[in-house]
Amino acid sequence: MDKRPQLRLTVDQYERMIQHGILTENSNVELIRGEIVLKMSKGTAHVSCMKRLAELFYDLTRQIAMSSAQDPIVLADSEPEPDYALLVRQADFYASRKPTAKDVLLLIEVADSSLEYDREIKGPLYAENGIAEYWIVNLIDNCLEVYRDPRPDGTYGDARVLRAGDSISLVRLPTVSVKVDELIS
Repeated sequence: MDKRPQLRLTVDQYERMIQHGILTENSNVELIRGEIVLKMSKGTAHVSCMKRLAELFYDLTRQIAMSSAQDPIVLADSEPEPDYALLVRQADFYASRKPTAKDVLLLIEVADSSLEYDREIKGPLYAENGIAEYWIVNLIDNCLEVYRDPRPDGTYGDARVLRAGDSISLVRLPTVSVKVDELIS
């Protein structure tokens, strides 16, 4: 095993790399636990699911939340770019700052080739940072994995799998109900 020290970046250092043009919109990376990580390519099923999410949540929440697709969320030592997020509405559309965990109403990852990574790396990261509700649209098993009740140890107290025919209301937007069929069709 290599014992050399690794360079870990802070969120501020990562932000400066973006500001100075070292990283650009075309870099296709995100900061995860201080490391710059390449984001995975998206297949047809993933892209199609993203379009369904955008249309569904725009219709359901346009007056009460803001939609965000593959945009950064600033966490303690990370700046992931989740596939989809519903955010607390801001008059300036987050022009003055990037959203943080407290702004997240719902965070969603769409998983086909990234399923293990979304469960084992991103899930604990989101729980540690207090993301109240995290979903994985699991395209492999054709289901919705729902994680709620985040704990500081990187686990969620409530984890469940929903399938076609099931519905779910959001924790922080209880008037918003989603049919699983609309996500995994």
